[in-house]
Amino acid sequence: MAKKFNSQQEHDAYVEEKQKNRTIWGVIMASSLGTLIEWYDFYIFGSLAVVLATKFFPADNPTAAFLSTLATFAAGFVVRPFGALFFGRLGDIIGRKYTFLVTLLIMGFSTFLIGCVPSYETIGFVAPVLVLILRLLQGLALGGEYGGAATYVAEYSQPHRRGYWTSWIQTTATAGLFISLIVILVTKTSLTAEEFDNWGWRIPFWISILMVGVSYVIRRNMKESPLFAKAKKEGKTSTNPLKESFGNKFNFKFVLLALFGAVMGQGVVWYTGQFYAMSFMQKVMNIESAQVDSMMALALFLGTPLFVLFGWLSDKVGRKPIMMIGMLLAIIAYRPIYKTMYHSVDIQGKEVTKDGLTEKRTAKVHEKIATDSIITFHTEKVFTDGFSMKKDSIVHWSASGPIMIDGKPQTPVVKEAITVNADTRWLLILMVFIQVVFVTMVYGPIAAFLVEMFPVRIRYTSMSLPYHIGNGVFGGLLPAVATYLVTSAKSSGHAEWFLQGLWYPIVVAGVCLVIGTIYLKTKNSNLDEDVV
Repeated sequence: MAKKFNSQQEHDAYVEEKQKNRTIWGVIMASSLGTLIEWYDFYIFGSLAVVLATKFFPADNPTAAFLSTLATFAAGFVVRPFGALFFGRLGDIIGRKYTFLVTLLIMGFSTFLIGCVPSYETIGFVAPVLVLILRLLQGLALGGEYGGAATYVAEYSQPHRRGYWTSWIQTTATAGLFISLIVILVTKTSLTAEEFDNWGWRIPFWISILMVGVSYVIRRNMKESPLFAKAKKEGKTSTNPLKESFGNKFNFKFVLLALFGAVMGQGVVWYTGQFYAMSFMQKVMNIESAQVDSMMALALFLGTPLFVLFGWLSDKVGRKPIMMIGMLLAIIAYRPIYKTMYHSVDIQGKEVTKDGLTEKRTAKVHEKIATDSIITFHTEKVFTDGFSMKKDSIVHWSASGPIMIDGKPQTPVVKEAITVNADTRWLLILMVFIQVVFVTMVYGPIAAFLVEMFPVRIRYTSMSLPYHIGNGVFGGLLPAVATYLVTSAKSSGHAEWFLQGLWYPIVVAGVCLVIGTIYLKTKNSNLDEDVV
């Protein structure tokens, strides 16, 4: 049935509204696809951290190799603020569109090349150096991508729906992580364990180049943001965005407030719920990696629509209340959640239906050392409640006996993988999902919150720096810092060593909550008035 109008003016307003909606959906699709691919590229490294530790670092100390991998992963985060400064400046001078075309290409080729780097066994320490360089390029590219996409969508949005429209950009980070997990899972199930270990792990990196090509074609046909185009036409763009953003005391005050009153806390909540949860299940709880990937993927899939819900809600009640409540809930709930997760896989005292022990001896020849052996003691246990456990203890023996270090036999390398039953799997999915809810509360409104703090002439630069320091430094360092705290606490015999990594996000989010509650305003801003 055709819609009836009382006047020509009402009809024209209706047609104009429909046209704006079609335009904004096209803008969101083009921006989101590229941003999603960049997040996929950036996070595929973290999703494969356990595997990459064995490929690009010495294998004789798995804990040190994993920490080195996390440090390389974190390096990409640390340089994100530099990418924000460099590409933010370009975006405020030459435009949003062309800047994030460049970031897309840099990210895509860097990711593809990581999948081409030979292993440590092949080229030695050159391997981790090459991976580090490519990881730094990824970080620089992402530093310029997010601010451009968020600004671009926000500058097309209507003021009363800005939280809703920009929240679609916010789904891309989680969607990118979700897709990375799915690609890894499909690759693992399509290959044998030996094939995946030998070369299959490279496939998720290679796939990136195809997705980047599609996104590049779409983005190339986009138009410039209307607010930026208007400012440029009127000669009101900045000639020195860095100086205006950070040399101006008034504007710099808002940069600091955005960082310490919102983004710092948002960053640690995001990486706790979506990265540390995965690392915790793999390395602390020793759950089999494919099972962890599937549980994480389902929790992320179920939680992703909430980004849009909380973005929409922020248009009604303000950005600040939703973000602050999300931080508060995370601070209160983290320790109980992780305590529940850890104790859910306690296999001590479980009734065993099968218990086997096998020994495998393989010869290994070193260039300057006599022939020695690597002995693997393989244990497999199946429990009556559906749990199972596989453990390999690997010991190096020389011709004269066990290899000695500082007068003591070398400590065996132990690899353990627990497979949980269906009930525990759903419990863990619920625990991760609750954390994802916290993530959506703090992250859903953040793009609208940031773009509304700064004028159009320096918006790209001003919002990008606090975002990438908060997420790249405070958030990006979380997996490495938390893993270090857990490892140290375990070595010192702390009773709840497995919870000690949580002090980092709890303290950082707590400080941010106090600052944000006191100093941030609740009312949303109208950035359309900031063109001058």
